[in-house]
Amino acid sequence: MKKILIINGHPDKESFNFALVESYKKGAVASGADVKEIYISELNFNPNLQFGYRKRTALEPDLIDAQEKIMWAEHLVWIYPVWWGSIPAIMKGFIDRVFLPGFAFQKRVNSVWWDKLLKKKSARIISTLDQPAWYYWLVYRQPSNNAMKKLILQFCGISPVRVTTIGPIRLSKETYRQNWLRKVEKLGFLNN
Repeated sequence: MKKILIINGHPDKESFNFALVESYKKGAVASGADVKEIYISELNFNPNLQFGYRKRTALEPDLIDAQEKIMWAEHLVWIYPVWWGSIPAIMKGFIDRVFLPGFAFQKRVNSVWWDKLLKKKSARIISTLDQPAWYYWLVYRQPSNNAMKKLILQFCGISPVRVTTIGPIRLSKETYRQNWLRKVEKLGFLNN
C-alpha cells in the first residue's frame, strides 16, 4: 500500500484546486493507497522565516504535524495555482518554515554541497493557470514548476517529480474542468 500525502496550496475552499484534491484522493483510495492531506490555509503558523537560517524559530504544532506527514509519505502530491508566475504566498511560507536544514537537507561544513534528506520519495505537481499551459511553458518557461521541481523537491532528494499543468482555468467550460478531474483521478489511481 503506497503512502500518499496531498498538499493543497490554494487558500480558497471553493477553488478548482480543492476539486482536484478530491479527484486525486478518490483515485488513490480506489487503488488501495493510504492517503493523508494537508490544507496549508487551515494551518496555524507564521509563514515568515523571520531570521532566515541564522536563528531557529520554534515550529508551531501544525508544522511539526506537517513534517511528520512528509516523513511518513512515499509520494507527495502538490496542488496549487500559479499566481504571478509563482506559488501562493502562504505555500511559500509553508515551504520556508517546514523544509528546513536538518529536516529536508543539510549543508556540509566548509562546503558548497549539501545532503538530500528526503530521498526515496517521489512527487507529482499539479498546478493550475489562467493561461494555456503551452503558453506558460513556451513563453515563460514555467518558473513556478521549475522552482518547485528542481529548486525545492529535487534539491531535497525527492525524485522523480512529475508535473501536470492545467490551464486556462479562468473562463473554462464545465466540460473542460470535468475532463481534467477525470484525468487527475486516474493519476491518483496510478499513484503517480
